[in-house]
Amino acid sequence: MKLCMLFVLGILVAITDGMPPISRDLNTHCRCMQVESRIIPPENLKSIKLIPAGPSCAETEVIAGLVSGEVCLNPRAAWVKKLVQFVLERKTKKKGVLPKKKP
Repeated sequence: MKLCMLFVLGILVAITDGMPPISRDLNTHCRCMQVESRIIPPENLKSIKLIPAGPSCAETEVIAGLVSGEVCLNPRAAWVKKLVQFVLERKTKKKGVLPKKKP
């Protein structure tokens, strides 16, 4: 009986030891169950969050922060593709505008 309990305890320790830590930022599933394809006016957009596809979600997710809350955008919609491209280009330009060091 004791041997059985030790075996079960050992399995539980092995299972929980191999699990990733639970974190607020860890994407354990797709966040977007429904996506919106309608065009959102730029004045209503506060932020854009891009979540790349990964092992827990096969789809790239685009979450728009609006004045009234958040909405998931359809990453296949043409206007969303342009918006994502604009955001990525803007992000790379900000990284590339560092002052040059003088020799």
